[in-house]
Amino acid sequence: MARILAVEDDALVRRCIRRILTRKGHEVIEAAHGPEGLRHAAEQTFDVALVDYNLPMLDGVEVLQRLRELQPGCLRVLVTGQLDLPMVVGAVNRGEITRVIEKPFKSKALVEAVNEVLRTRQIMKDVMKVQEEAASAEERRMLEECLSGEDVQIALQPILHAPDGCVYAYEALLRSNHPVLNGPMPVLRAAEQHGMLSRVAEVVVERCHRWMQVLPAHVRLFMNLHPDELADPEGLIARLHPLAPWAQRIVLEITERSKLQGLDQWERSVEAVTELGFSVAVDDLGAGYSSLSVLAELQPSYIKVDMSIVRGVDHEPQKRRLVELLCRFAEATDALLVAEGVETPEEAETLRAIGAHLLQGYLFGRPSLTLPEECLSQAS
Repeated sequence: MARILAVEDDALVRRCIRRILTRKGHEVIEAAHGPEGLRHAAEQTFDVALVDYNLPMLDGVEVLQRLRELQPGCLRVLVTGQLDLPMVVGAVNRGEITRVIEKPFKSKALVEAVNEVLRTRQIMKDVMKVQEEAASAEERRMLEECLSGEDVQIALQPILHAPDGCVYAYEALLRSNHPVLNGPMPVLRAAEQHGMLSRVAEVVVERCHRWMQVLPAHVRLFMNLHPDELADPEGLIARLHPLAPWAQRIVLEITERSKLQGLDQWERSVEAVTELGFSVAVDDLGAGYSSLSVLAELQPSYIKVDMSIVRGVDHEPQKRRLVELLCRFAEATDALLVAEGVETPEEAETLRAIGAHLLQGYLFGRPSLTLPEECLSQAS
């Protein structure tokens, strides 16, 4: 039935409460004082707490106040012989106490009080469920609204060829102007919640299709893949089909933090996209824990080093040495290394000196919804 915490310093009363309620099918956990009761509450979840007012160390109101913080879903019942105490009345008005039971009580009164509290709890659960379902339906409606209009856009951030500073590619970054789903993370979270990631991917492909029609012919486009897309090779290929004419200029980024081993058919997905001419990049290298295995499994054409490693590379010898080793690895595997998050001229100069092939970061340009008039050929 229910798990009930009974905090009562009188052992006889405590045993009486346990006997009455266990006969009704409830599980009762006893505590002789407030701190003991709170320890129980920290270790397991309770449906109801029956707490005596006159307790040693902490009075019943204070125990219930702390219990509310530990377990907001536990209904809190104060047992007292003084119903008119201002502190008790105030606690009830503030919602810290769900109900008060007057001492001394009879078995029937205790059972009825607990049953009423449990009915209240069920009503609260039902109301909450209805509210959650309504909120979920509204979120889905907003997501459909967001995806069906022009709220979702793709911003471009330049990726420069390190030796000469010319624009080599742009990274396509999701943006949203929706009043509620007003950024990439709210859109993606809602899509994950409602099973609409493929719909988001379709919109992203359509926006990237627009960009490919206006980008200079020598410029590539880096696109991020959601990890779940790799589990559906056929669906992925179908969604990428509109970009097939530009496959040789499009790089699909797979985040290093993706748990590829937990995804069925990811290898088929990677094989399928590369057969169509798309290139593959490992993104955020160094931000997760499976870097070397990801490099070995994907054999990417591009290795994007996470900004956490790039930041401060000009004055932190260990980071410089790590990037040097990654540059050597890239060259040995015919891949190009992209240094992400470059923010200072000193970082850029150091990365050039140690062999980074491509540079990306705010130093060269922030994500923009419009194509620059120049390709930042003079950026340093």
